[in-house]
Amino acid sequence: MDKVAEFLTRIRNAGAAKHDKVDVPASKLREGIATVLRDAGYVKNFKTVKDGKQGMMRVYLAYKADGSHAITSVRRASRPGRRYYVPSDKIPSVRSGYGIAILSTSKGILSSKQATEQGLGGEVLCTLY
Repeated sequence: MDKVAEFLTRIRNAGAAKHDKVDVPASKLREGIATVLRDAGYVKNFKTVKDGKQGMMRVYLAYKADGSHAITSVRRASRPGRRYYVPSDKIPSVRSGYGIAILSTSKGILSSKQATEQGLGGEVLCTLY
């Protein structure tokens, strides 16, 4: 099962249903993605609760002033069957800089802007705006 696609789908569905928060199983990869989404303003915040097993992560969703979800579109770029790696000079620009791409790099999970500033390439996990 694809952990990233499941995480993004849960956030997309909760936003479409106008929920305030969504609970997902915790992992370091999901926490990294949630950190990038929080820093970019697509989610308000998140917190992880340890329960002796995998743990749960509660993600608080962000909405625009008109009540629509902050994430308009999210697309999975790299999939388990077809990985998508890019060098630092080929990082995709999403909606002419309006959106972000989330990359898995040697320095951790970074947004496209952070990866470009640090000169890092990696696996493009998803793009969103």
